Amino acid sequence: MPIHLKKHTSSTTIKHCFSLLCFALLFLISACSDNFSSSKLQGIKKENVLKVGILFDPASYYIDASGAAGFEYELVQKFGEYLDVKIELVPSYNSAELLPKLKNGQVDIVVGGTASLSNSNKEFRLSPPYYFIDQKLVFKQGRERPKSFDELIDPITVGFGTDHIDAIKEATQNFPQVKVDVVNNTDPTELLEALMAEDFAFTIADSHRLALMRRYYPDISVAFTIKQDVPLNWLLPQNDDDSLFATLIEFFGEIHQSGELTVLEDKYFGHVETFNYVDTRLFIRAIEDVLPKYKPWFEEYSGDLDWRLIAAQSYQESHWNPRAKSPTGVRGIMMLTQPTAKQMGVKSRLHAESNIRGGAQYLNLLMQRIPKRISESDRPWFALAAYNLGWGHVQDGRRITEQFDGDPDKWVDVKQHLPKLRQKKYYKTTRYGFARGDEAVTYVSNIRRYYDTLNWIEDQAIQKELIEKNIEQQKEQANEELDENINQ
Repeated sequence: MPIHLKKHTSSTTIKHCFSLLCFALLFLISACSDNFSSSKLQGIKKENVLKVGILFDPASYYIDASGAAGFEYELVQKFGEYLDVKIELVPSYNSAELLPKLKNGQVDIVVGGTASLSNSNKEFRLSPPYYFIDQKLVFKQGRERPKSFDELIDPITVGFGTDHIDAIKEATQNFPQVKVDVVNNTDPTELLEALMAEDFAFTIADSHRLALMRRYYPDISVAFTIKQDVPLNWLLPQNDDDSLFATLIEFFGEIHQSGELTVLEDKYFGHVETFNYVDTRLFIRAIEDVLPKYKPWFEEYSGDLDWRLIAAQSYQESHWNPRAKSPTGVRGIMMLTQPTAKQMGVKSRLHAESNIRGGAQYLNLLMQRIPKRISESDRPWFALAAYNLGWGHVQDGRRITEQFDGDPDKWVDVKQHLPKLRQKKYYKTTRYGFARGDEAVTYVSNIRRYYDTLNWIEDQAIQKELIEKNIEQQKEQANEELDENINQ
């Protein structure tokens, strides 16, 4: 079942135009007002620090092998740059823990993408909305799928302090038989993990978080949508000080206008708009059963790239089948053409190690051809598109993007226009002519999803190894202390 983070329909277009209009009006209001108190903003700038309460989860803020990351994390960092102050993060696994910290002044704002963290009592002030999600009723694969609240027998479990409580109360006003269990000290990720452990039957998930989690837990199934187009906001204290609120209006307005917000959305959510249950299950199984045989070669020949990106690309190319062959004659685990194999010194495309070496070297070579002005985060996607389509066709796509007033250096823009290379009215004016640009876009998107899943599984394995090592060290220490006590 496809997950649509953003529905590219006329109604969505109207909604986003309305949102931008609201930004413009709010900006004018704030610009025209010279009377608001600036004490909060002045205090933040004087201390040179903005204290931010943030939710620790895949959709907001997490730490992997490369360091801190996450959609909300990067958005907060941009706001810090906008204010020219340092960001001091106060993370929490439980959204309910963040709200008291906002009330008592331990943090200046709270972020986390949990649809306003339940603000039904108007205790907090909402920033302008910056993203829209759907709220869905989910269950574990294998249970009979309810199509409406009428068919629900088991309770719906939701987390305390989230607006899922308000959402389910509103949605079930006409269904008194529906039961709701509220649990404390849990976060959205833990709820979905508990659902997979069959601790309960149903819960609610925000669509952006669900799309990310289903890369690791493909057995999470959607029953139906409870609420659509729910805005995400940051939370501020509810008081008479308008200074920080007015600055947020300006900030969100600017990054909307500049396209920075769209780039950030694409980076974290643009490649998870659709979900394929069977494909995800097969990939996770292949990581366990097939990848260990080839992993040492991916690591050895990855060059300047992350070996997991090469592995993800290889899976997209051949499903890690060293004898794979396409109708067009490309062969092997990295699906090399005969000219590319010759260029990279690969004598036999069916020899797995040689094929991986040649494919990895070729992708590294393509990375070097990407203009330096393109951001580090976008460079791999352009290189992968070139691997699939040819750099010349990618260049044609970039020129078409520019003709449509897009940014040829941003993948989020170029991927919208690459499919035009299939249409004669566009490709007839290009240098390299017809190309299956739509397939290249899908190719890159699939690799990004595989790469994310592989990163998560590898990180989980590393954490498990560290925990086991720590437990073993504690046991050894306890035994040594016991021996010392006996000897005394």
